[in-house]
Amino acid sequence: MDKINWQNEIEIRKQDLLTDTQQLLQIKSVLDESAATETAPLGTGVKAALDYMLDLGAKDGFTVKEVDHVAGHIEMGQGEELLGILCHVDVVPEGDGWSSDPYGAEIREGKIYARGAIDDKGPTMAAYYAMKVIKELDLPLNKRVRMIIGTDEESDWRCVDRYFEVEEMPTLGFAPDADFPIIYAEKGIWDFAIVQPPAIHVEKAAVNVLEFSSGRRMNMVPDYAIATVETAQTAELKQDYELFLHKHSLTGKSEIKQNKITFELEGVSAHGMEPKNGVNAGLFLASFLADLQVDEHAKTYFTFIRDYLFEDSRGNKLGIAYHDEITGDLTINAGKFIYSKGKDSSIGFTMRYPVTFDWEKGKETLTAKLLKFQWRVESFSNSMPHHVDQDSFLVQTLQKVYEEETGEKAELLSIGGGTYARSLKAGVAFGPLFPGSEDIAHQKDEYIEIEDMLKAAAIYAHAIYELAR
Repeated sequence: MDKINWQNEIEIRKQDLLTDTQQLLQIKSVLDESAATETAPLGTGVKAALDYMLDLGAKDGFTVKEVDHVAGHIEMGQGEELLGILCHVDVVPEGDGWSSDPYGAEIREGKIYARGAIDDKGPTMAAYYAMKVIKELDLPLNKRVRMIIGTDEESDWRCVDRYFEVEEMPTLGFAPDADFPIIYAEKGIWDFAIVQPPAIHVEKAAVNVLEFSSGRRMNMVPDYAIATVETAQTAELKQDYELFLHKHSLTGKSEIKQNKITFELEGVSAHGMEPKNGVNAGLFLASFLADLQVDEHAKTYFTFIRDYLFEDSRGNKLGIAYHDEITGDLTINAGKFIYSKGKDSSIGFTMRYPVTFDWEKGKETLTAKLLKFQWRVESFSNSMPHHVDQDSFLVQTLQKVYEEETGEKAELLSIGGGTYARSLKAGVAFGPLFPGSEDIAHQKDEYIEIEDMLKAAAIYAHAIYELAR
């Protein structure tokens, strides 16, 4: 067989690919359980996007199947083994500040602008057209190829959880929902809180903390914190706070009302998988409060934060620091703070831990550390690390394909985030963002570069053929 020019095959289908991508992007597929129906348990929008893909697959002659109205697949080929391509058609809410309709899928200057353009509808359609090329060229395959489509990736992954309860696990596969060249390792993700019980009795103190809170999500670095205290020393504390802000080059303000003073502090938000990329407003404000003349209950809470968490995102002071060559450092982000005398006080975390880290042992170490404070650990979820051997057929094949199609070296990457690839026993994240590209997923004016989408589609077609032939 003559060598296939995959780029050319995609270029021939360019207009159809763009039209289908725009139509998919024009569906507002945000999770909305308030609009749930029996046939759309996660809302009518995400179901419409799933139906769109399945209808497209059926029209083009693929085998399609819907699973419990939350997932589905599009399949071709024959064979014992199954190659999976994991995609999702749900999107995060559009937010404000767009230059054009977030669901208009407008094309400007070689880009398609829409919520979901890069995450993950554009890449989904690129992978679909990769399958379409192989089908239309009638290329021989020794494996079945199945695009698995989820509708809850941006929230709780109920789609793939349910899908794999009733459907076959692919032998190998990839998720076109991250970065090129190849993400072959993903850290474990443990979301948990440490909880301080309410105060049994509160003695008089020079400063009484009435309120302290910061952060809304464990996987984000908090960009705002607020505290209100009651004290006779308002003028003195206001001056101390201004010195504190100046010392740390922070933005904040304080306001006195009678015998109360409210402190506000602005940080810089970032994804919780790398806390060093942000400025944690909660940690800074807590470290300021730790040095005030507060009661013992408050002192314990705030000094714990100052002594064990402040300026330490690697878990050194907690005794759980860890590093391996595959995925680098363990990171720990304190993302939600709530202090109360009368109820439980808590600090909510996301911990991203390396693939060789012993999570059970780490949890025991942390629990033991908290015993002397009589605090407890509350575990919310733990997603185990994911790692595919660099010498595997999957990784080696994708490296070869990427290098042939781009002329660039296919470096192996590891991340602290989580992709659908970890749903597969042997799966990696593979594109669509090329090295050096701007990542604007979840931001206003989200877009996909049309040339990059075409190039990704050609890489996906070549990869599917090499993996399934």
